[in-house]
Amino acid sequence: QVQLTESGGGLVQTGESMRLSCGASGSTFNFKGMGWYRQAPGRQRELVAHIDSSGSESYGDSVKGRFTISRENAKNTVHLQMNLLKPEDTAVYYCKALRGTGNSLDVSWGQGTQVTVSS
Repeated sequence: QVQLTESGGGLVQTGESMRLSCGASGSTFNFKGMGWYRQAPGRQRELVAHIDSSGSESYGDSVKGRFTISRENAKNTVHLQMNLLKPEDTAVYYCKALRGTGNSLDVSWGQGTQVTVSS
């Protein structure tokens, strides 16, 4: 089982930047990837960004060109740099980790951190 610890988040104004971090501990062998999802009230949880073990990145359409995901393998840590923030980015952001177990994947989720962007 992987334990995820998130940091960052808080209140910012439109156009400002924020960086989220997520560190993985526990049984992190056969790591496949980490990413960020977000969920706003009344909306479904959606992909923000993901990076796999080879360094390949993917982004949700609403954040392309504004958000960047990166990793620090030695620390089993992933970062999300969020620029040009908009009120529509307001949500709870969740860290997600994938670990291979035989021919399947184990999924771990962080507790979530609130990001609020004021108008």
